[in-house]
Amino acid sequence: MNRHAVYFQEQEKRREILMLLKKRRSVDVQELSKHLGITKVAVRKHLDVLHKERYIESRIVRKRTGRPAYVYHLTNTAEFLFPRHYSDLATEMVASIQELYGEAFVDQLFEKRMARSLQNYREVMRGQGFDQRVKTLASIQNEEGYMPHLEKIRDGLYTLEEANCPLLQVAIRFRQACQCELSLFESLVDAHVERTSCMTEGQVKCRYLIKEKLSNEET
Repeated sequence: MNRHAVYFQEQEKRREILMLLKKRRSVDVQELSKHLGITKVAVRKHLDVLHKERYIESRIVRKRTGRPAYVYHLTNTAEFLFPRHYSDLATEMVASIQELYGEAFVDQLFEKRMARSLQNYREVMRGQGFDQRVKTLASIQNEEGYMPHLEKIRDGLYTLEEANCPLLQVAIRFRQACQCELSLFESLVDAHVERTSCMTEGQVKCRYLIKEKLSNEET
């Protein structure tokens, strides 16, 4: 375990700060104080430590009224605190497979991974209605380290946001990973799934719209 991961586990309040920054991208002292249930003075002490460790940076935001405020965001160093699934090694291995066997073999590799996931999780969702299937999907993604946030927009429509991608570096180079994930979601939930933002394209989060199929669409 690297020193970043040890730090992440041992410092609970600072861990919460880092998790909140990962999910919201940037926050100010007042938001952190409210979220953590501690004073602004205590928050600033944690922020000072995180800044010295080079896990966070700050910038000034000018508001319409009142004084300018500092907001805080993660540095590149902090990204190593979150689940990554050995992305560098995985990227190198897939690249080697591509060189040896060609692009079609890489496609098969990702499709095989999708099929295995589909087999593992489909049984978990057996007998569940649409709403429960979507919630189960979010739970699965949470266990896999994607840091999801699920929100119900209305009956039959959800948004699923993922603040972390453990396979981001692999997916940037091999877009088959993203396509297979989308296909996996559609198959597991048996719904229309549209990806509206993606970290491989420079967005902060991956975001999906999940829409229930109409009864006359079911097969």
